[in-house]
Formats: sequence, structure tokens, C-alpha cells
Amino acid sequence: MATKRIWLPPDIYQLKVTLRGTSPAIWRRLLVPAGLTLEVLHDALQLAMGWDDSHLHEFRIGAKRFGKPDPDVGLDPVGNERTVHLFSALGKVGAKAVYTYDFGDSWEHAIIVEKVLPPERGVAYPVCVGGKLHCPPEDCGGIPGYYNLLEAIRDPGHPEHEDLLDWVGGEFDSEAFSLDEVNRRLTPIQRWWAKT
Repeated sequence: MATKRIWLPPDIYQLKVTLRGTSPAIWRRLLVPAGLTLEVLHDALQLAMGWDDSHLHEFRIGAKRFGKPDPDVGLDPVGNERTVHLFSALGKVGAKAVYTYDFGDSWEHAIIVEKVLPPERGVAYPVCVGGKLHCPPEDCGGIPGYYNLLEAIRDPGHPEHEDLLDWVGGEFDSEAFSLDEVNRRLTPIQRWWAKT
């Protein structure tokens, strides 16, 4: 018996992803296939932002929530991100979502569909086409903890300077952003998508 294959539109969505509460804003601009599921978008966001994918996450689109359903976690039921495609959840220019990563630190990312584009021949998707600033380190205490960390590591007279500098591995450049590095990290998803 043949498996039923879902029709996927060829469109490419230009998404702007901004880490809420950051100033200046930490952001990425991604071109992603409209046929991606929210699960694969989660993977792409982890790689593009620089997170380690070591915590729970969810998407909020309007009043709906999507993630990995897990009755053992004790959270309210969510829609299954593995079965929801971008074109059905964020199907037009201006559509918005909130992606929350790590419910302890609560990293909230605002996502907006800026454009719907035709695919370009020879371009591997998803691809990052812009961005600014380094992602905060995992487990640093959310937005307040992140700015405390930056203050401490920049000021040798800060009481936590040595401890926090050691915690981040001796150095942390909050200004660093490399488009090439982000796209190198996205390569496994690009290869996977090219085979679908």
C-alpha cells in the first residue's frame, strides 16, 4: 500500500526572528520553505540563534500552542508540532508567532512572516540572510541574567567578574555574529530538505 504524500507549496517564507527583551535587538532573518513543519522550524531556530536544544520549547500562534506533546511533563496539552506545516500555521505576510525556548529562562522569540517568495534555483533552504549579535549563553538566567552577565564580564571590578567569566569559558563576545557560521550549522537541515 502506497503512503499518502501531502502536497507542499513551493513558496519560501522570509521570517524575521527577534529575541524579545534584548536591546539592541538580537535577531535573525531566515528564508525557509513553507512546507517545513514547526518541528523542523524549531530545529532551524536553534541552529540560527545558537541555542543548544537542551530545554523544552513551544510555539504560540494566536490562541494555539504547539510543541512536543508529553503528558509526563505536566503542562497543558499542545498541538503536535510534527504535523503542522508553516503554510497552514503562518500562511500569509504579516503572520506572527512566539517561539519560547527554555521555560525556566523563558527566551521568547517574536517571529513574523515578512515576505512570501518563489524559491531561487540553486539556493539550499533554510538559509540565514541576516542577523545581529550573539545569542545569550544557555542557562544564564533569562534576559535579566544575561544583562547581569554582560555587566559582570565587562567590569573587572564587578564582584562576580571572575566567576562569570570562568562560567562562560573565559570570554564571550556579545557582538559576534557570523552569517557563514549560522549557514554552516544549517547545512544538515538543508541536506535533509533537499531530499524531501
